[in-house]
Amino acid sequence: MTENQRLNFLFDRQLQHLNSTEEKEEFLLLMADPCNKEQVKRLLKGYWEAFDENQFSPAVFLFGDGEEIRTKIQSENIYPLPQPQRKPKRWIGIAAALVIIIFGASLFYLKRNAGLASLADTNTHITPGSTGATLKLANGKTIKLSDAVNGELASEAGVTITKTKNGLLIYEIKGTTLPDQINTLSTNNGETYQVRLPDGSLVWLNAASSLSYSTALVHSGKRSVNLVGEAYFEIAKDKNHPFIVKTGTQEVEVLGTHFNVNAYQDESIAKTTLLEGSVKIKNKANQKIISPGEQATVNGDNISIDKVNTEYAIAWKNGVFRFTDKTLEAGMLEVARWYNVQVIYKRPELKNELLGGRISKYANINQVLKKMELAKAFKFTVKGREIIVE
Repeated sequence: MTENQRLNFLFDRQLQHLNSTEEKEEFLLLMADPCNKEQVKRLLKGYWEAFDENQFSPAVFLFGDGEEIRTKIQSENIYPLPQPQRKPKRWIGIAAALVIIIFGASLFYLKRNAGLASLADTNTHITPGSTGATLKLANGKTIKLSDAVNGELASEAGVTITKTKNGLLIYEIKGTTLPDQINTLSTNNGETYQVRLPDGSLVWLNAASSLSYSTALVHSGKRSVNLVGEAYFEIAKDKNHPFIVKTGTQEVEVLGTHFNVNAYQDESIAKTTLLEGSVKIKNKANQKIISPGEQATVNGDNISIDKVNTEYAIAWKNGVFRFTDKTLEAGMLEVARWYNVQVIYKRPELKNELLGGRISKYANINQVLKKMELAKAFKFTVKGREIIVE
């Protein structure tokens, strides 16, 4: 079975105390997923073989208020975790107890979830997405990043392009640049990737999306990229060079800010959600400025602005499906892109049913579907790579 690369990534980061609060919670969910049981065993074995009890710190696997995280996860109907066991006094014993507390749900999941676990053993050919993308260079050469070795990938027109082991594409200006050298970073269904542009701006690209940009980035006094699909941006501040994100229906202009743009071609609307700074949205007929905590929706010539929970808009970046207040159709679009499946509705009116809750994007697809079925208004049948809704 293919390993969950996200789990490997978060495991390594946890050992280095690098996981954010959201990543720590995602890490717990992945460790608790029965589908990752064998992988968890391998990770623990490797960790244990390198273990030095003289240097061990229990804090490696402690996440602040662990009980609060445990309660939160249980209350949201994800995966129940076992109750902590009494910790032995010796360091080796403490380490073993921590392993049981943090990893126990992966190794011995509860019988009361037997129905869920049995489903997890089926349709295992439908796996969650992972880090991956294709880079098309200005000379027409394409590089599949999941297969490429880490290190320098290319050097063109004064810019070097490097891939890191953590799945980050880095552009650095090393000489005289040319404005017409266009690169395109694209993800298929089930892929996501991160790029650092020459100005230091960071972009997270969601599944089934593409980002095109000049390797010099700056042209005619502006930094400009073209987006199809969805991406989260953290833009480096540069008052002299506004940053422009162009999609099929709008332009988003910023100086330095954090925001998310959702503009898939198979959806009739485009949404821009602002977390920090200020953003100007414009199309052929209108333009508006939004503030942090607001979302601009472009539908034809109309631009509407609403107050939103920004965490919902960037849940995908943090490894989570957020279904709260979404229609079944919207939720299944996310599932289809991430798991690379086709969705078929037996009754079209089901598309408007409302969903709720959240679950890790790296869970087995049957666990995701079971979570959605809690709405009690529909059920799913999986046949091959088709998900039938009825």
